[in-house]
Amino acid sequence: MEAFEIKAFSESYIPEAAEIERLCFSEPWSEKALEYMCTSPNTHAVVAVDRATGRLAAYGGAQYVLDEANIVNIATHPDYRRMGCASAIMHELEAFMLGKGVEFVYLEVRESNAGARALYEKEGFLPCGIIKNYYRFPAEDAVEMMKKLN
Repeated sequence: MEAFEIKAFSESYIPEAAEIERLCFSEPWSEKALEYMCTSPNTHAVVAVDRATGRLAAYGGAQYVLDEANIVNIATHPDYRRMGCASAIMHELEAFMLGKGVEFVYLEVRESNAGARALYEKEGFLPCGIIKNYYRFPAEDAVEMMKKLN
C-alpha cells in the first residue's frame, strides 16, 4: 500500500468522494451524507490518497456503539480497483474499532456484488443473514455480513 496514504476523511475530500459515489452506486450518497460521515460522533472515516497524484482513490467509514460497529460505506474509484485500497481502509477501520472496544463489525452488500463479497470474505467477514429488498434501483436483497474482532 506504499502508493497510497491512509488519512482521516475530512470535508476537503467530499467533492471527490461524491464523484466516486456517482461512479460506483445506483443510489449515491449526497455530499451532505458524506459530510455527516466525516463529522458525526461515533463514526470513524478514512480515505486512501494516491501519493503520486493526490487523487482520492477510495474511502470508507464505520459507526460504532458499545461493542458493535457497522461499516456504512466503502467505495473505490474505478481507476484504483484491485490495488488494495479497500483492504487498507478496512484494516484501518478495524484497528480503530478494536481500540474502541468493538467486538463485532457488520456490513451489508448487494447480493449480486460478487467482487465486494469476495473482498469481505477475504477480510474475514461471514454471511449472517439476508435483508429482503434492502436496495432499490435495481431492487435487490442485501447479504448481511459479520466479523468478530479479536
